[in-house]
Amino acid sequence: MSAPVLKTLTNGGLIWDNHACMPLRPDDYSFLPQLDKCRAVGIDVVTLNVGFGEQKIKDHISMLATFRRWVKEHADKYVLIDTAADLLEAKAQHRLGICFDIEGMTALEGRIEMVSLYYDLGVRWMLGAYNIANDAAGGCLDQEDKGLTPFGRAVVAEMNRVGMVVCGTHTGYRTAREMIDLSSQPTIFSHSNPRAVWDHPRNIPDDLMKACAARGGVVGLNGIGLFLGANDTRTDTFVRHVEYALDLVGEDHVGIALDYVFDQDETHAYFLANPEAFPPSLGFVDGITMIPPSQLPEIGEALSARYSSGTLAKLFGGNHLRIAQQVWR
Repeated sequence: MSAPVLKTLTNGGLIWDNHACMPLRPDDYSFLPQLDKCRAVGIDVVTLNVGFGEQKIKDHISMLATFRRWVKEHADKYVLIDTAADLLEAKAQHRLGICFDIEGMTALEGRIEMVSLYYDLGVRWMLGAYNIANDAAGGCLDQEDKGLTPFGRAVVAEMNRVGMVVCGTHTGYRTAREMIDLSSQPTIFSHSNPRAVWDHPRNIPDDLMKACAARGGVVGLNGIGLFLGANDTRTDTFVRHVEYALDLVGEDHVGIALDYVFDQDETHAYFLANPEAFPPSLGFVDGITMIPPSQLPEIGEALSARYSSGTLAKLFGGNHLRIAQQVWR
């Protein structure tokens, strides 16, 4: 499908995929040209992951350096995003805007001052824990989620202060609820699907979705087959999750964050090598399917049978834009 499809369906709205994963190999630029696939379908902004899980400060800073250098060297097509105004400027210039995210507060190594440094380098959201507990928060695959630690509570306050969005994806139920209640700004579930549609512990229950929305937040839906169904990435399956979320929390509180991994061989190998964070019993095995950016126009067309262009504009980027305008500094 051609690039204008998403623009037509959203009446020219900002299109934002709020979570994508490139290989986390410093100084390896080989996969970054594949971001052209996002530009080709009309995406205006992509949030790239720069680290997750047990990775440390060194790992995150190294990836930020790699990504930032490459984007600056290809300024004819890409631009680093600092402010909410930059998002609309990137769209107007027909350049793909790039900002960053971090999956888990292990990235701080107990140093709260790292929050502001990461923010200055373009990180715009960070989640509490990646599947299993760290020194700040509990994970969604822990047998017992003990919630935010004192350090975790301080991190949430610091994120509010600097303008970094607080994210509950991959965290445990208690931790996510505590983050929502504690944050002075709207929080997000950057890439989490409704557990009522597909029962997996990485998905989130209705009450967390409602709590997030009640405080002005956004639930971003991912395109991972394991969390959509039985390794199911069909368009109608994804649409079912979107429809459920829209019916439950309303059009102002749902977004898109595909979680597409551009080097899937590396990801599948990582699953197998780290069963404590990716239990095979929960489906983390080789061959997990993912919705690519190229499928978004088809998804948009399927949704257009039920929803207006105004609703689709909010879903495909407008709600993420609102969060940026409200929370970012």
